[in-house]
Amino acid sequence: MNQPQPIGPSGGQPQGPLPPRQKAFNIPAVVAVLAGLILAVHLIRTEFLSADANYELLVLFGFWPARYSAELFGSGLVPGGYAADAWSFLTYAFLHGSWAHVGMNMAWMIAFAPPLAVRLGTVRFLALSAVAAIAGVLVHLALHFGEAVPVIGASAAVSGQMAAVFRFAFQPGGPMAGGNRNDPRAYELPVAPLRDVLWNARVRNLLILWFGINLLFGVAGGELLGASGDIAWEAHAGGFLAGFLLFPFFDPVRRLR
Repeated sequence: MNQPQPIGPSGGQPQGPLPPRQKAFNIPAVVAVLAGLILAVHLIRTEFLSADANYELLVLFGFWPARYSAELFGSGLVPGGYAADAWSFLTYAFLHGSWAHVGMNMAWMIAFAPPLAVRLGTVRFLALSAVAAIAGVLVHLALHFGEAVPVIGASAAVSGQMAAVFRFAFQPGGPMAGGNRNDPRAYELPVAPLRDVLWNARVRNLLILWFGINLLFGVAGGELLGASGDIAWEAHAGGFLAGFLLFPFFDPVRRLR
């Protein structure tokens, strides 16, 4: 892919017609379907399942660090067996503790995921989201090995999406830099070096906000989201770091040299 011309008066006039413009605030289909699926799962759990069925679902698809302890791993005593040991690294992200919990995650996803989905396309977007979700619970597992408290929620995946957006969307001419969200060229800018990302004032402010929110959740726990138990802030951090550091490996746009 050729390097795009700078956007703005100094960049000159583009040669040839531009690709069709997208509608403002258009949500890519993959983001809408993913958010709709997560909301549907929570609706079914809260409105149509009994307490026993809900607990069984949580055991089968939530992420339980205790599964991997020496006493239980491979013993056949844990529901789902080896299959659940594997799929729970992803399926936990589709379960939430309350409507406030799922609502906050979906709000952050809708706010930040669309530019990433446009940039990466459906397959790469889902792959990065999955890697962030897995990285999040790996960090949590390392710090809470053997605990019998489940981890649920899409926060690690959403944190990874948000962090990946920081790598390209707020640089000059990027889709979230102001007024460029509907310009297809804004999604073709090469990924910014880490030093430039961290030097960007808007990114720094959002980083402070993100870490501040997670610090608050870490101190106050799940009561802020209408759920009992602690917030797995370690999983949030793991997902965020995965999205921030691994984004270039998923990015189809040629990097600056």
